[in-house]
Amino acid sequence: MKYFFLVAGLLFSGLVQAQTTREPLFTSFDGTKIHYDILGTGKPVVLLHGFISTSESWKRAEVRQALADAGFKVVMLDLRGNGLSDKPHTAEAYRDNAELKDVIALMQHLGLKNYDVVGYSRGAILAAKLLTMDKQVHKAVMGGISVDFSDPNWYRRKNFHEALIKPGSHPELQAAVDYAKKSGADTVALARMQEFQPVTSRAELGKINVPVLVVNGDKDTDNGDPQTLVDAIPGSRLVMVPGDHGGAMRTPEFAKAVVAFLTK
Repeated sequence: MKYFFLVAGLLFSGLVQAQTTREPLFTSFDGTKIHYDILGTGKPVVLLHGFISTSESWKRAEVRQALADAGFKVVMLDLRGNGLSDKPHTAEAYRDNAELKDVIALMQHLGLKNYDVVGYSRGAILAAKLLTMDKQVHKAVMGGISVDFSDPNWYRRKNFHEALIKPGSHPELQAAVDYAKKSGADTVALARMQEFQPVTSRAELGKINVPVLVVNGDKDTDNGDPQTLVDAIPGSRLVMVPGDHGGAMRTPEFAKAVVAFLTK
């Protein structure tokens, strides 16, 4: 009996802790609940995490604290389908740039205008589209990406989608799929994210008129040549930092480049 109450107590404690760590939650435009955190005070900047990831990835990177120390209010969210946010499975929940509508709605909910955005990997893909949707974005940093996402038939998007819905279809991506499952990610939601990943055309990229910094690891070739993105966005520039795709965003050099760009 004592064992039963001990286990029950632990389960209840874990449930309470889980409920507590889910706060704060923001109810987005379609009822989806989005988890977010805020660090610091000052000029707002929103951080967009990558694929098979959550906002926790920013907490392991120096750039989060560096921005707060530099006088920024840092907003981090678990994009729908990830982390502590709701994970709907329907196509409707992801089509028509729903993830970006969440970001815009959250910033409006918080009363934050004229904000900057930092996106890494898939987060950079979202940042690019956000620039075409919200005139409140003041500056943008895109890390770990090339211009290839401007192609709606980009092979990496299509292959990841197929790998998630057809086991064994892409052996080269199996390690990533296995990691997603091991980490507890919702693979149905991940597949929807790839199915309806936002596309920003080269024509749209060519019309961006806010300052953009592209940052890439010197050993990162995962998503193509970052110079192609710089060539597509007028006035943008490229900074190379140490590291591969998984490590570059966590380096002090990445943090230094982002802070220097956003504080100019």
